[in-house]
Amino acid sequence: MRRHRSIVRVIGLPVFALVCGAALAAPAFATDGYDAEKALIGDGKFVTDVRYRFEHVEQDGIANDADASTIRTRFGYETGEFEGFKALGEIEGIGYLGKEDFNNSVNGKTTYPTVADPDGVEINQAWISWSGLPKTKVTIGRQRVNLDNQRFIGAVGWRQNEQTFDSAFVQNTSIPNLDLQYGFIRNVNRIFGDDHTLGDLKSENHILHAAYKAADWLSVAAYGYFLDFDRAPTSSSKTYGLRATGTYPLNDVKLGYEAEYAMQDDYGNNTANFDLDYFHVAPSVSWGGLTVAAGFESLEGDGTSAFQTPLATLHAFNGWADKFLTTPANGIEDAYVKLTYEISGVNKWFDGTKFTGVYHDYESENGSTSYGDEVNLEVSRKLPHPDFLKGANVSLKYADYNADDLFTDTKKYWITLGVNF
Repeated sequence: MRRHRSIVRVIGLPVFALVCGAALAAPAFATDGYDAEKALIGDGKFVTDVRYRFEHVEQDGIANDADASTIRTRFGYETGEFEGFKALGEIEGIGYLGKEDFNNSVNGKTTYPTVADPDGVEINQAWISWSGLPKTKVTIGRQRVNLDNQRFIGAVGWRQNEQTFDSAFVQNTSIPNLDLQYGFIRNVNRIFGDDHTLGDLKSENHILHAAYKAADWLSVAAYGYFLDFDRAPTSSSKTYGLRATGTYPLNDVKLGYEAEYAMQDDYGNNTANFDLDYFHVAPSVSWGGLTVAAGFESLEGDGTSAFQTPLATLHAFNGWADKFLTTPANGIEDAYVKLTYEISGVNKWFDGTKFTGVYHDYESENGSTSYGDEVNLEVSRKLPHPDFLKGANVSLKYADYNADDLFTDTKKYWITLGVNF
């Protein structure tokens, strides 16, 4: 029943607002022959995708290996625009094929490693937007939010049940090359689903973000994130940061970089007292289809508290084995090298095939502990597809974490196949 009430609550506001907005605006357009039904329905589009995944996990210290065969289906409809109004409703369902030989975070199978893909059906997105003011867009409802590289705010698209936000966001682009956003997040719909104790995080989160593109070689983002959680007070914090990225062509070579610094301290319901730093630097060189990057990321810890990013797409950082979803109390330093190569100019069966390899070396930020190292490998490909599909893709992915003074050895591999209609 709790899930059904949540669905009604989330859908209610966007639908009510859309109906009211259409009703108020319709008379003004009726004399011009404007067809509201065509705008909202006829110019709309269905949004559908299906993704199958097999995930295998071997983890020292846990009796059994995990095997998860999961399929995710999303089905939704995005309206056309009417007097600045637009809306989207999207349902997401996750089911299992074969045995449930894994801990999905709510089934109690603790003798298996965790594969955090709980089954069930829920509303993934339900929002309404209005762009009636010049260069301004307001979006209210349950929505997907990805900012910058998703290190602080992201949808966790890697997991079958993505993370969405019951929120209101205002975006303004009145000044050329400047994107200003403010968001208020009332609830975080996490990847663990409604049945998990912390699957929904009630919150009063304020998101401030400004991004300015000065040139190809310089894009700058400044942000302030004020996070306050009712049921997870230790995750409450305020963070201020600055990020710069860019690329610069040099003959046949393209140089790239990203550099970021942030500072975080206690906020809201958090009773701890801390003042912590974050920085990340990653230069890169690209030539043809090959890109080589070297990076260093540091999240400070003081032995009790550590710099955390609870709303991030965490799988993309500090290794695909997901050992550092929560930063250890002594912090973490992640030194890594990443190589990617994409085939092109061969033929349609091989072009677009992308190879990725990453090596991570981890230790505590205060230098007292070695956390081990990790190797990540992936082969991915956008597949040729019939006209009735918008896209199809496949990937093979592997993570091998070798523990030292923290955690245990863990190996994972994934086979993923996705199609978009």
